[in-house]
Amino acid sequence: MPDNGGTRSRSIVFPIILILVGGIFLYRNWHPAFSPWPIFRTYWPLILVFVGLGKMWDSFQGARQSPRPGVAIGSTIGVLLFVIVIVVLLWRGHGFADRRARYLDHISEVRDLEGATALNAIIEMPAGELNLSGGTSHAVESDFDYSAAWARPHVEYRVSSGTGDLNISQDNHGPALGPEDNTWWLHLNNHLPVDLQIKMGAGQGNLKLRDVDLKQLRIEMGAGQVNLDLSGNRTADLDVSIHGGVGQAVIRLPRNIGVAVNANGGIGAVTAHGLRKEGGQYVNDAYGKSPHTLRVEAAGGIGNIDLSVEP
Repeated sequence: MPDNGGTRSRSIVFPIILILVGGIFLYRNWHPAFSPWPIFRTYWPLILVFVGLGKMWDSFQGARQSPRPGVAIGSTIGVLLFVIVIVVLLWRGHGFADRRARYLDHISEVRDLEGATALNAIIEMPAGELNLSGGTSHAVESDFDYSAAWARPHVEYRVSSGTGDLNISQDNHGPALGPEDNTWWLHLNNHLPVDLQIKMGAGQGNLKLRDVDLKQLRIEMGAGQVNLDLSGNRTADLDVSIHGGVGQAVIRLPRNIGVAVNANGGIGAVTAHGLRKEGGQYVNDAYGKSPHTLRVEAAGGIGNIDLSVEP
């Protein structure tokens, strides 16, 4: 028998959420460049706040009035407020690709050699996508696309006693309603010996360094993915270290240069193509036979490491 003394309030929170999600996917089918996920990753806790406040209001009203069946007004208003906030945020920049360019600044920076015969480079990127390669006759050529969430990147370069000191960095302006895009394209000199240090907070690093005359490479990354190309010939030994909470590290290695890879300290799965495990490390066929050796140390909370030797 039905309980006539109780209150059964119907909630339409779930149907509203379904309508929101369905509308987003429908719009994305029409506009593939539409990208709402950064907004949801940042602001999803608001639904807990709004619905929680709504339920508190419903409980307070239920205690004051005689119980009557109906719609849970407070939680419904809460989820409607969440939908309105999300739609406004998407409209202001993140969701609509045709407006994205209005929110991005673009700058280009070039630094000449100024007599440098070697280069010490430090690249500090808080978050975003870093594309780094060789291919310039200058000390560095750089292009930056960044939104209002980020300050203008700083490119500092000076030469002392034949060594160029390059430092590229950026400040974070803090939370912004618009896009948080941050993409760098950097080209280093192919002929200068380079001591390179890369520090990234989060994001993706696409590091095509086969044509860069590396003497040492250190990578510190908070989270994300590193695609590292170290293939090609080397004229000297090279030590590489990768540390941090990288989700995945994809490393391409040379065939004709001896390679030894050590992976330890919270490393997930290691997949090796063209290498064998010997004495606790992964080595290629040229290890111990070539005049130079490439040593890679991967440590920290790296999720997966994919090692492959060039064909």
